[in-house]
Amino acid sequence: MDFGLNEEQEMLKTMARDFLAAECPKSHVRAMLAEERGFSEALWAKMAELGWLGLPFPEAYGGMGGSLVDLAVLCEEMGRALLPSPFLSTVVMGGTALMEGGIEEQRGRLLPKVASGKLFLTLAQLEDGACFDASGVNLRAERRGNGRALAGSKLFVPDGLVSDYAVVAARTSDAGQQEEGITLFLVNLTAPGVARVVLESTDVGKLAELTFKDVAVTSADVLGEVDRGWPLLCRINRVAAMAASAQAVGGAQQVMEMAVSYASDRIQFGRPIATFQAIKHRCADMLVDVETARTLAWYAAWAVDVRAPDEELAVSVAKAWCSDACRRVTANAIQVHGGIGFTWDHDVHLYFKRARAIEVLLGDPDWHREKVCALFEAQVQPGV
Repeated sequence: MDFGLNEEQEMLKTMARDFLAAECPKSHVRAMLAEERGFSEALWAKMAELGWLGLPFPEAYGGMGGSLVDLAVLCEEMGRALLPSPFLSTVVMGGTALMEGGIEEQRGRLLPKVASGKLFLTLAQLEDGACFDASGVNLRAERRGNGRALAGSKLFVPDGLVSDYAVVAARTSDAGQQEEGITLFLVNLTAPGVARVVLESTDVGKLAELTFKDVAVTSADVLGEVDRGWPLLCRINRVAAMAASAQAVGGAQQVMEMAVSYASDRIQFGRPIATFQAIKHRCADMLVDVETARTLAWYAAWAVDVRAPDEELAVSVAKAWCSDACRRVTANAIQVHGGIGFTWDHDVHLYFKRARAIEVLLGDPDWHREKVCALFEAQVQPGV
């Protein structure tokens, strides 16, 4: 079995690593922590020129026609560099919503702008309780004449401050199961009645609260089908969770390399600390975590791309493991570095913060383990 990358993917990986090493040093990451928008528009424009912002879109919409495995390769390098950008919210979440649920007019009008870096998108799903199940969608879309009006709030919206449009999950009917009666609306965030508030975050990724007060939407704003938006929302979250898992792998890989390099250079008791069993085994554990995480993330990317029967299981396994693994690796790296690893001047703590942010993004490990249990039980006991 060949789990390697093809020639084009290896080229993408090398090019992305070289580009981000030059354009996104840790000084840039730190600078973006203090920026309200959280990213550099100049760097975003360069990413558009490279074709990254259209990587998963067909060429007809200004994209490159890449696969989700290609996307995972790029996201891994972004995670390695701690790239501060709205890539996950705009290209992955918003782009998937348009590609999977948009009509031709919506895709043709908006996706070329995304690919060229001129339009920002996001996904507004979570509310009080931060529940990723269908029961967590309670924002109302009440009928108003020939249209509807959105009323309620969405929390922890990634890049909500800078986004032009949000894919908003709203409750349009109370009939049937919780998964029924949910509709996705593409909402212009400059519309009357929309308010945005920046939420505090320890990571460079910026979050916002969006409040909707009688915001008018029509049938032209619907993505997918009215009352049947839950499967589309699940698809968006699967693609995004796969991409976030790949970012976690990249961060863990970089931190592991930093720890091994430091342990090889740091002399204690007359020899490098890398020669001590406690340090060697800790580094070995890091390698096991990283390699396992990469295999799971790449398989999840392939499974979602080809819509394999086990794609949902593959994503939840990957997200649960990669989240935990990235946190473990960064925590172990801090221990290897000792006191210096806890200082603001060292970069390892930036990776720890990113690991914690990815851990809760799109469902924490415990939530995904519950999904794994349910999906596995359904496989071994079908119909029960």
